Amino acid sequence: MEFAELLAALASKVRNQKDAIQTEEATKNAFVMPFISTILGYDVFNPMEVVPEFTADVGVKKGEKVDYAIMRDGEVQILIECKKSTESLRIEHASQLFRYFAVTNARIAVLTNGEVYQFYTDLDAPNRMDEKPFLVLDLLDIDETLIPELRKLTKDIFDLDSIISAAEELKYIGQIKRTIAAQFKDPQDEWIRFFTTRVYEGAFTQKVREQFTSLVTKATKQFLNDQVNDRLKTALGGSNFTPAASTEPEVITSQPAAMDDLDRDTEIDTTLEELEGYQIVKAIACSEVKPQRVTHRDAKSYFAILLDDNNRKPIARLHFNSKKQKYIGLFDADKVETRHPIESLDEIYSHSSAIRDAVKIHQS
Repeated sequence: MEFAELLAALASKVRNQKDAIQTEEATKNAFVMPFISTILGYDVFNPMEVVPEFTADVGVKKGEKVDYAIMRDGEVQILIECKKSTESLRIEHASQLFRYFAVTNARIAVLTNGEVYQFYTDLDAPNRMDEKPFLVLDLLDIDETLIPELRKLTKDIFDLDSIISAAEELKYIGQIKRTIAAQFKDPQDEWIRFFTTRVYEGAFTQKVREQFTSLVTKATKQFLNDQVNDRLKTALGGSNFTPAASTEPEVITSQPAAMDDLDRDTEIDTTLEELEGYQIVKAIACSEVKPQRVTHRDAKSYFAILLDDNNRKPIARLHFNSKKQKYIGLFDADKVETRHPIESLDEIYSHSSAIRDAVKIHQS
């Protein structure tokens, strides 16, 4: 499997099992050890590579332990401290990492709850761990731009000099991106004022702030949606389209497909048209979730588009097998499928709202 696929597989495991993981030890066994072995490529059962419960006495602190130390050539290179998956990470959790970072040769420290991995180094002062991470990997919301940097920490590649040299840029770009994302979700007064004063000439009163809070929020979301759709249209060579005249949709009660129907076999022929339709639905759905969460499974009678590769989370179905008429199947809150006839792939865009609504249902 490719590195990105390994990450996606572990992300799926975390997503499906996190509700059952309630302790720190369970988090280590179910999530962190697979991350060290499958993603970073180190043998967790070889003490020459991975030392669990690593101890290095620090001053008056005797016998304290860090959960894992990753070794290379007999030297500590990466320290990992774990917390249970049900607990959000805070800098207070990293106290032992701070102390151990100063007395070992490690240049990378990792604080994780099995879902989020915060990577630290010593950009601000030599041999002193920074208070803010230079890289944050959220397995349930993977930033694909970070994947090449993460690969530099794997056993086969391990390019510490390269990742340290890129750490400062990664640190600030990551913080800026998270700040922008936070403003899109819950805009602060400064963000609202910034845009309002550029389009509104009156005084920025409380009433104006309340009015433009909603407007700025809607505008930013619409802008993102437009960017996603425009990029996909360009990639497919599409152009602006006029939706076909509405035709009475065909309503059917949707039942989860049998597993053998969803397994690929010689009777299933995935077409380029189905894959292009999937890319359009995926681009629309990406206004609500990360792209890697939108997957597909081809069946004998339809092409399913799912959230989290879960048959109980249908987003849409493409019924392209008939030579006479193609349909896109859309789902309501009760998972009842309504088939809408379409003449071209462009007409999928006219169902954008229903596609996004289907994703939102599974998010609640």
